[in-house]
Amino acid sequence: MNSDELIDRTLIRELIENWALWRDSGDWASFATVWHPDGVMVATWQQSRADAFIVACRAGWENGVKVSHTLGGSSVTVAGDRAIAQTRMTISQRAEVHGVVADVTCTGRFYDFLIRRGSGWSMLLRQPIYERDRIDAVKSKSELVLDEVLLDRFPEGYRHLAYLQTQHGFTVREDMPGTRGPEVEALYDRGRAWLRDGVSPID
Repeated sequence: MNSDELIDRTLIRELIENWALWRDSGDWASFATVWHPDGVMVATWQQSRADAFIVACRAGWENGVKVSHTLGGSSVTVAGDRAIAQTRMTISQRAEVHGVVADVTCTGRFYDFLIRRGSGWSMLLRQPIYERDRIDAVKSKSELVLDEVLLDRFPEGYRHLAYLQTQHGFTVREDMPGTRGPEVEALYDRGRAWLRDGVSPID
């Protein structure tokens, strides 16, 4: 790895860390700077351009929605002015479910399409990969009973997160990529096409 590649990977990792820190601390002006002007976020509860995603996140923040993101290691592949980054992550959300305050913990990866802008990088598309999750009552003596029919509507990787979000009025996608399957293989194909040929990942 030469010095330019090392700098690129360091800048991309910083961008990924800033995404989580600024989003979870409500620093919306800074959060907007990580995105490309055409950037898109694809999450369970919102699939939109980045500017609309920021508005929705801010509205949730102001209404007391409690979500946090914890990051692990990253793998970054750079091809000229394009890059793909995969980062281990955990999404944690606390909310009331059927009258019981509960925590959902969802682990997976952020799969990011990145593009160079000037001397830095920006996020063109973020697609999480959801691997597994669980839900727990915050108070140990509380009994949390879920609707198994609703729970089973969603893929294993994010079914408890989707359940909680559905209870709070969100329409949750049922075809998000997980550890295996056609959805994640299609995502990997888009990543390879982006690096190899510059095929835009945005539909």
